[in-house]
Amino acid sequence: MTTQLILLGTAGGPAPKRTRSAPAQAIVVNGATYVIDCGNGVARQLVHAGIPLDSLRAVGITHHHSDHNADYGNLYLLAWAANLERQVPAFGPPPLADMTRHFLAMNRFDIDTRVGDEGLPPLDELLDPHEVAADGVVFEDENARITAARVDHPPIVDAFAYRVDTADRSIVISGDTAPCENLVRLAAGADVLVHEVMYVPAVDAMVSRYNGTTLRDHLLASHTSVERVGALAKEAGVGTLVLSHFVPADADIADEVWREHAAAGFDGEVVAGKDLLRL
Repeated sequence: MTTQLILLGTAGGPAPKRTRSAPAQAIVVNGATYVIDCGNGVARQLVHAGIPLDSLRAVGITHHHSDHNADYGNLYLLAWAANLERQVPAFGPPPLADMTRHFLAMNRFDIDTRVGDEGLPPLDELLDPHEVAADGVVFEDENARITAARVDHPPIVDAFAYRVDTADRSIVISGDTAPCENLVRLAAGADVLVHEVMYVPAVDAMVSRYNGTTLRDHLLASHTSVERVGALAKEAGVGTLVLSHFVPADADIADEVWREHAAAGFDGEVVAGKDLLRL
């Protein structure tokens, strides 16, 4: 068995970025694909990565900010158009079930037309949403076991990190979070931790241009500075720390800046994530 992690999108925040796509990760095991987060363009990024859309086996949403869920429904719709025929479970915090229902209603005309005109199976039968309300195992099949842990991302209460365990690797996706001991516990001994990062001097420069005091307060309260993430990775005892969900996602900040700050207090490998990077 070979497990691969593909970073589909590494930008933080909902506004489209020139050099990075919105947050999404794919974990591929034995040709089966498990997607965590569905930022804008996730289906196209899967295609760019050479991953067949009909290889989907599960889809997870860490929390309901639009940079993480904007293309949740579209991923299913586009995979369905690309010959997805099996039911694919989705898991994420409430109101995932309502979101699924409303998405299907919004696209009812197209769905019914394609079922009748192209012979596609009903899309409704392929979406299987499960709402995550507590820590614990949220998905398991012959390839992977996925475990959730609540993280600290105010003002959102239902925000989760996910750990994906396969026969040969353990990969943790932090989602959005301030420094969080529950995440450290989830990531204990993992091979790879994909963790969001924020560079405060660049945040200060960004908000000064827009008089964004409220935005700055939110970012500092609900995200993790790159200077602190290395210590969290060390405490968890992970092998490799992968930086992602860059805030700000500014091409002017060199990879070395992110890596050097994150490496403080951490002896393992530090990777500055890029879109479509395979690990």
